[in-house]
Amino acid sequence: MTGAKKVRFSLDPDLARRGAVDGAWWPAGYDAGAELPALIAAIDRHLQRRVLRVGLHIDTWHNIPRRIAAPGRQVKVGWFRTIDPQVIDLIIPGIEHINLLIVPPGTTPAAAAKALDLATRCRGRTRPSDILTAAEHNSPAEATGEQEPGLASWDNEGGQSRQPVTTPPPDHLIGRGEPGHAGPPP
Repeated sequence: MTGAKKVRFSLDPDLARRGAVDGAWWPAGYDAGAELPALIAAIDRHLQRRVLRVGLHIDTWHNIPRRIAAPGRQVKVGWFRTIDPQVIDLIIPGIEHINLLIVPPGTTPAAAAKALDLATRCRGRTRPSDILTAAEHNSPAEATGEQEPGLASWDNEGGQSRQPVTTPPPDHLIGRGEPGHAGPPP
């Protein structure tokens, strides 16, 4: 392959830490040794800062190196069972950390594009799995951005739901979560 590998990722432009993830990454496969160098280089260029460490779930990835060579440094790679398997964590100086949703490599291009977009717009307690589920479905709320994702979902720390749990129509999964919009119409 000639030239730089195209990295498919998205980031919340202001990195305001409003949701469970700050963006998304759609790797070509689950080979960490093959995929991480390009992601690290792309994030370095995009943020004009250096990724120092990467954390990922050990059961999601294979060929996980302890370090990744990057210009002028070695990026440490940590693997854990306690991190969400659908998230990769990047430690960058001047930014607390960045959590990227991992869009599964076999995802269709249309669903992956939706997931990459939704991951930058989700707010509150939206779980990574909610974003991936919503990206696979075509619902009116999703297309218009009328409702925040995961409204009937439990907090990932065992808390109570943000709103009373209702039974939404099957296609009702995700939307934009506009500021000042508390949820679905009564």
